[in-house]
Amino acid sequence: MNSQLNTTPERSKSTDDTSQLAIIALGANLPSPLGAPEQTIRAALAELQELGPLQSSKLLTSEPEDCPPGSPDFVNAIALVAVDADLHPRHLLEYLQMMEERFGRERHSGQALNAPRTLDLDLISLGSWVLNEPELTLPHPRAAQRRFVLEPLHELLPNYVLPGSNVTVHELLLQVAS
Repeated sequence: MNSQLNTTPERSKSTDDTSQLAIIALGANLPSPLGAPEQTIRAALAELQELGPLQSSKLLTSEPEDCPPGSPDFVNAIALVAVDADLHPRHLLEYLQMMEERFGRERHSGQALNAPRTLDLDLISLGSWVLNEPELTLPHPRAAQRRFVLEPLHELLPNYVLPGSNVTVHELLLQVAS
């Protein structure tokens, strides 16, 4: 069960004709060089503002899903970022992965699936892009099943429909909750 922490990152304006909406899910369940997971998420949100105007959800805590036994709870949030309309999803993904590394995320072969991490940034969608490539699938293939993505996204965009879908975030959240 998710619960809200007592913090709301700063909100800003949304997209215009020269931008496209990037939806980014943030998660952390290990301390980073910047501190506890809550501090890491706040710092990551501040850095994401470099890409464009940002609106963010409240920070939520969630129990680990499909993680190794004993994994600590996650702190999660969603960021809506109005990025340049010409930004290609692969370039945004590369930026997010470099950001994860700067925040202390390590990836190794043989690492357990969904192992605890200092920062996880998932590109949920970018504008109207629909991609299915080995390195990137848009919209994120498991976003519609993840309560820790849908709850904060619902806070910001309850009537949003992921590209290629015909179901709102509100309807998806109801399906996941049942």
